[in-house]
Amino acid sequence: MIQKHTQFYLRHFKDDLPAGMVVFLVALPLCLGIALASGAPLFSGLIAGLVGGLVVSWLSGSQLCVSGPAAGLTVIVFNAIETLGSFQGLLVACVLAGILQLVLGYLRAGIIGAFFPSAVIEGMLAAIGLILIIKQIPHATGYHSSYEGDESYMKETAGSSFIELVNALGIISPGSIIISGVALLLLIIWSTAWLKKQKLLKLIPGPLIAVLWGVGYNLVATQFAPAWTVSSEHLVSLPISEQTTDFFKNFMYPDFSYLANPQVYVVAVTIAIIASLETLLSLEATDKLDPLKRIAPTNRELKAQGVGNILSGLLGGLPITAVIVRSAANINAGGQTRIACFTHGLLLLLSVMFLAHYLNYIPLACLSAILLHTGYKLANPAIFKKFYQKGMSQFLPFVFTVLAILLTDLLKGMAIGMFIGIFFVIKANYSAAITLIQDGAHYVLSFNKDVSFLNKALLRKFILRIKENSSVTIDASKANFIDHDILETIEDFLSTAPDDNIKVEVIDLYGKEKIKKHESLVVLNERVKS
Repeated sequence: MIQKHTQFYLRHFKDDLPAGMVVFLVALPLCLGIALASGAPLFSGLIAGLVGGLVVSWLSGSQLCVSGPAAGLTVIVFNAIETLGSFQGLLVACVLAGILQLVLGYLRAGIIGAFFPSAVIEGMLAAIGLILIIKQIPHATGYHSSYEGDESYMKETAGSSFIELVNALGIISPGSIIISGVALLLLIIWSTAWLKKQKLLKLIPGPLIAVLWGVGYNLVATQFAPAWTVSSEHLVSLPISEQTTDFFKNFMYPDFSYLANPQVYVVAVTIAIIASLETLLSLEATDKLDPLKRIAPTNRELKAQGVGNILSGLLGGLPITAVIVRSAANINAGGQTRIACFTHGLLLLLSVMFLAHYLNYIPLACLSAILLHTGYKLANPAIFKKFYQKGMSQFLPFVFTVLAILLTDLLKGMAIGMFIGIFFVIKANYSAAITLIQDGAHYVLSFNKDVSFLNKALLRKFILRIKENSSVTIDASKANFIDHDILETIEDFLSTAPDDNIKVEVIDLYGKEKIKKHESLVVLNERVKS
């Protein structure tokens, strides 16, 4: 078995290594920016990224999902630090949240992820694609005011994104425009069918070419055309350690005296719930994007995230979740197995310890081009067309999810999308569960599948259509379960049917719920299911 797994990973290593490099380049500024937005030490974001890449990647049941600090938790973390008065108090809450996630995993709470309709998940992906496009244009044009907005779904950043977009168009950096424009063109060329047929070129990932282009351009421009260079504030900015041992001095540890503070438990429960929901949503979305259509076990993912948050809290890192933006970048770059996610964690570790000086040459415009390309793939107009062709029952939940996420945040948007999706599910079941067919003075009332209390109003509507001096066959042979409220309604009908001279035949109703048999009123033709 071990040999089989080893061969599987080795076979895809050529795809996973460059994909891991791309995810690393995307994750690096986000880890720093999310920590900055959370009011936490910058190094805490990197620790969370390290734990997500080096540990959770192997514990997770998903081959492609990338875990790390999430922008969706920034407000919660920021408020928690203020409430508790200490970052070390937050670390205690993070450890407790991880323990709670472990418990949820063992209680099989991951099944919640299976109840999100496909249209809602696809709507979330499309919304994230549009968010990426909106939020990356400022970076692509050289206007850069915040890291944390890059993959955030928070209401306060949603509105500011459009303001940044307008401002970006007025403060354009020629160097950033050239870098991002050419990088985007390279990515488009690299994704064409013709280039994929070239054996040598297809081994080199487009995002890596885009990064090399950006670094090369800026170095040349610095020597020969300083006016066309990218300024230092638009480059990756990693803290540089003078010595390797400086790396270990950045770790912080939780202060367990905060266990006496009741607010710690409130924060822990909040982090556990929000992180678990974001993880399950991201996992479901990643499975949708997986070219091999693998299905990751949700309960195992909750356990993996629980261990990740325990370790992150103990080492001084931010809370972590599975994150769809980095997962999508992983898939878009050609990642096939968990090696890609592990590689991104390993590169984060090496970069902080040894390579920070060199990585700081990378223009943010390169990374913007990669995310713009990913955003377009997620929000491709063809996806909107596909759902429109499927009909309103699929199109409306899809579109409302997109709009709700853009106007609010990820969780609220998903809740609105779920509400719309459930409405159409109930409507479809309401119409299809019971049918009434009339043939002269004879009616056939059929239960086509399991019937719940939601169909009670429809059943009464059909019963009122049955005229006097007629006969009715109530056929329940296709239903395995009939709700008590439905059977009560049938029983009432059986009691009043003789008054209108209505003869009733009941088929295969007995055993699904106890009901008084009106032998004088009903000709019973009970068929027992095998």
